[in-house]
Amino acid sequence: MNGFYTIVLLLASNVFMTLAWYAHLKLAEYTWFQKWPLIAVIALSWGIAFFEYCLQVPANRLGFSGTGGPFSLMQLKVLQEVITLTVFILFSIVAFHMQLRWNHVVAAFFLILAVYFVFGFK
Repeated sequence: MNGFYTIVLLLASNVFMTLAWYAHLKLAEYTWFQKWPLIAVIALSWGIAFFEYCLQVPANRLGFSGTGGPFSLMQLKVLQEVITLTVFILFSIVAFHMQLRWNHVVAAFFLILAVYFVFGFK
């Protein structure tokens, strides 16, 4: 069950991470936000990132084999990267109306291969 909770927490933490890193780019479309000084935008991003860490740290503790979880450190990192890019792709499609291109699909395929290789061999 720790593996499931790890993945759920990593998904949630990555939503906050993506918002902390990129939401200000979307908010810049609004004139009221354009007037914010950079330090205020940084403070907003830090505030959002706080919640990312509140989810990511427990996810890694629950998931890491050294603390009783099912995943090696390398497996945790690959999971994190795949989840990060999945959340980012969804965010960029929804918020920025980006279109998936063939090279994005190829990159996703290689990420799936990375998961296979990191989990498939011991």
